[in-house]
Amino acid sequence: MVEHKMNVGFYSAATSAYYQQQRLNVISNNTANISTVGYKAQTPAFSALMYTNVNGIDGAQLPRGSGTRMEKTSTNFAQGEIYETTGMFDYAIEGNGFFALRDMQTGEISYTRAGNFQMAQVGNNYYLTDSSGIRYVLDRNGQTIPAARNANGVIDVDAKLPVGVYVFQNRDDMQHLGDNRFVPIDKNGQAQASDEQPLQGWLERSNTDITSEVTKVIRAQQAFSYALSMIRTSDEVETTINNLNG
Repeated sequence: MVEHKMNVGFYSAATSAYYQQQRLNVISNNTANISTVGYKAQTPAFSALMYTNVNGIDGAQLPRGSGTRMEKTSTNFAQGEIYETTGMFDYAIEGNGFFALRDMQTGEISYTRAGNFQMAQVGNNYYLTDSSGIRYVLDRNGQTIPAARNANGVIDVDAKLPVGVYVFQNRDDMQHLGDNRFVPIDKNGQAQASDEQPLQGWLERSNTDITSEVTKVIRAQQAFSYALSMIRTSDEVETTINNLNG
């Protein structure tokens, strides 16, 4: 029985240490993207592990668990600060919408809040693309956006392009692909073109709250240290018991 309790204690502590490290990884990623255009902070979500009941005083049933695990990360889609730039291919959205992107190779459609676009050459023409130059930006009809040209055939960098804005029934649990991109899952519904016009010459800052993230780092580090102490204590007690039994 003692050995079983020690194993459970060691497992709980080791599990806690592992998931606190996972939490630190999420927080570190948020802080690393403090300057990333349109970045949406990620939040780790935890759930309880292996909860059972044990007999307490007078036969009372008491819950006993084996720690928690990080079940998923959720996205904070709160609006980031909008700021003006000198870039005519910079766009920002005020509200809940997204820009739509189409991968040039795979045709995959994804959605982003990062409007730091560029005009990239594709074949013999120029098209509005994301900052990587490998995904087309789409208009509200799902079509690519070629460069606007003046009467002389020269690209008009000051032209207002028909950048589309798309909205979803809800944004909860959208799948985060990395590269500041998302795709919807069933509960989000189909993307719908919005009549909203994005702001040209503006960008959205990351919504990461650095003060909040620093506080989270301190708490996660403390929890990680406690878990490591529990592991050491559990190991020392088990070693002592084994020596006594030996």
